[in-house]
Amino acid sequence: MLYHDPNQQQPVSPGIYSPYGPGYPGFAGQTVPITDKTQSVQPHIFHDTPQPGMPRPPMPPSTKPRRSRARSAAIFAFACLFVVVFAVGFFSAWQFARSTTSTPVRPTATSAPANTGQGSNLTSLENAQEAAIAKARPAVVEIRGIVSQGIALGSGVIIDNKGNIVTNNHVVSGASSLTVTLGDGTQLTAQLVGSDPTTDLAVIHVQPTASMTAATFGDSAQLSVGQEVLAIGNPLGYDGTVTVGVVSALNRSVPESRGVTLSSLIQISAAINPGNSGGALINLQGQVVGIPTLAAVNNETNTPANGIGFAIASNTVQSVVTRILAG
Repeated sequence: MLYHDPNQQQPVSPGIYSPYGPGYPGFAGQTVPITDKTQSVQPHIFHDTPQPGMPRPPMPPSTKPRRSRARSAAIFAFACLFVVVFAVGFFSAWQFARSTTSTPVRPTATSAPANTGQGSNLTSLENAQEAAIAKARPAVVEIRGIVSQGIALGSGVIIDNKGNIVTNNHVVSGASSLTVTLGDGTQLTAQLVGSDPTTDLAVIHVQPTASMTAATFGDSAQLSVGQEVLAIGNPLGYDGTVTVGVVSALNRSVPESRGVTLSSLIQISAAINPGNSGGALINLQGQVVGIPTLAAVNNETNTPANGIGFAIASNTVQSVVTRILAG
């Protein structure tokens, strides 16, 4: 069951409520035997003083210790190997020093890795959202109406440079006076131009100012389920509030509390709260693709159902506004 509060203040019954109301290794080879021993020499015994009657024995030939030829060959081979290794190492070092001196190292063109994958996609989405909000938010206004039981709160969208603003019929219906607050804080008195209860739309007018910015409307027929959308409005009086979601479904028909069934509605997951009514639902190009108007109610708890809201399609809005302004 869906409902609107005719006095813009209190819920009437479970189902749907209109969102308006008050205030993250070594060398390998054959081992060569090496010996340190000298050749054995037969010892000669002699005296410096010859014995009587005996000739002086001849002096033995001098002998020198000689190292093994095998040992000498091994030492020579080792020395040659050492010279070769040293020469190769020296030549390599010389070549390296020459190449590094003659060929300067040039830095790469980029000093930091480029953003890729998920991080890059996230940054692109954030940038698109920021640009869309900056484009559309100045065209969203706050509307306060004096009713018999207090103040009705809602939102509106400036549609041209003549001071015309579109909102929901249930925001302005029954109000004795209307006040519009622009994005820069300017307050203006508004008059009702006309309304269409069957589509829950109305147009009001204020004296245009130089600071007023008109919204750009998009084609709601181009919307697809899963598409990113953002809702801009004044929920609970917090002006210029943005909520983010996706298109959950298209062409919904929802009965409204005043006995009217609204058709061709856009179901969205962006949060819709009292005061969002009449505001802007935009795409990532900053175009208005709908006017938020209803939010579902959980019948078990009689509280708003999170992430189930509805907006009037922009193509419907443009058609009705044209008719109202034509008289």
